[in-house]
Amino acid sequence: MLARGNPEMAFYTLNQYLDYEWVRYAYECTRKDGAVGVDDQTAEDYAANLEQNLLNLVDQLKSGRYQAPPVRRHYIPKSDGSGERGLGIPCFVDKVAQRAIVMLLEPIYEQTFLDCSYGFRPARSAHQALQAVRRAIMEQGGRWVLDVDLRKYFDSIDPAKLRECLDRRVTDGVVRRLIDKWLKAGVFEDGQVHYPETGTPQGGVISPCLANVFLHYVLDEWFADQVQPRLRGRSTLVRFADDFVAVLGCKDDAERVLRVLGKRMGKYGLQLHPDKTRLVDFRIKKPPTTAAGEAALATIFHFLGFVHVWGRSRKGNIVVRQQTAKDRFARTLKALNEKCRRMRHEPLPDQHRQLSQTLKGHFAYFGVSGNYKRIADLHYHARRIWRQWLSRRSNKSPVTWDIFTRIEARFPLPRPRIIHNYAGL
Repeated sequence: MLARGNPEMAFYTLNQYLDYEWVRYAYECTRKDGAVGVDDQTAEDYAANLEQNLLNLVDQLKSGRYQAPPVRRHYIPKSDGSGERGLGIPCFVDKVAQRAIVMLLEPIYEQTFLDCSYGFRPARSAHQALQAVRRAIMEQGGRWVLDVDLRKYFDSIDPAKLRECLDRRVTDGVVRRLIDKWLKAGVFEDGQVHYPETGTPQGGVISPCLANVFLHYVLDEWFADQVQPRLRGRSTLVRFADDFVAVLGCKDDAERVLRVLGKRMGKYGLQLHPDKTRLVDFRIKKPPTTAAGEAALATIFHFLGFVHVWGRSRKGNIVVRQQTAKDRFARTLKALNEKCRRMRHEPLPDQHRQLSQTLKGHFAYFGVSGNYKRIADLHYHARRIWRQWLSRRSNKSPVTWDIFTRIEARFPLPRPRIIHNYAGL
């Protein structure tokens, strides 16, 4: 209530809430099945003496004696297949401590964040962001889209600039010292610890919160207060963590925003990716042929794993369709093939359970109106992949389609279905 009624107030007495009950709830909210950090301590190890461990943690947090251990570096493939993304895996006790601080920061910044921000916030989701993009195009007439990619965002955050952003709302000494310790904790990789001068370790519990705070002041607030009042047509910014698009009604507005956006990001140590940041001509009619030597603009754009294209509804109306992007589809098929290869010798009930979980998760995210064909294609390929690897369990008894049909009768895979229905499709 205090944060809601005083949007400019800086809070300097937050550590009083860091008691045993607060940290115990933070422990309960922390995932117990995550990878271990540099100390190899699991959630089960920590829970063996839970009460004493939590009491010690409270004492260390409030007294300033808590030492943030370095995070273990782990690499995963990027969503666009362009390389690998480095994740930082904290120790379990560090996850609990970070969760406790995030629980202090979230109620304050939820009153500060704007409606254009959807990522890593309570009661907000990627599908709400996708619907906001669709409304900006269908209802507000946005036809020029800035598809923006920030190069190595989490690795590029300037700690000094981040501290300036935090100063506006949080000045509690205990909380700020803890955040500084996490920013300086270091990264353990290849047997050595090194200390990057910029960035926050992507993968930490507190990283998404700090990233949202930084981009709120760098992008969201700037766009709402300084950019939109100067534009000729309507405009909408939609951001999910460091992924964002701007939908504008006029081409000259879009070109002006694109010119100043790079300067704005550069002021805070961020860079627009030169190959992935682009202006998209999203008008319904096919754009005319460009003059000789002029590069043609893209006519579709990707956001949160979906490609946005024009299509027709079942009633014949022209609508925006959000379909599974080809690279995401291909990566899912590759993951399914690898999963079936690894578990081909496991019992059929175990294989069925794991495959069902994967398919249900895919349908829950990509099951949006107008995307049934893509999720049905995945179901079709999943059946073929499963049968293929079941056939390779033995050289003597390949699984024919007749045999596989009997297996499916007992272990049916989840059918594709639309989870998120949009009106008009």
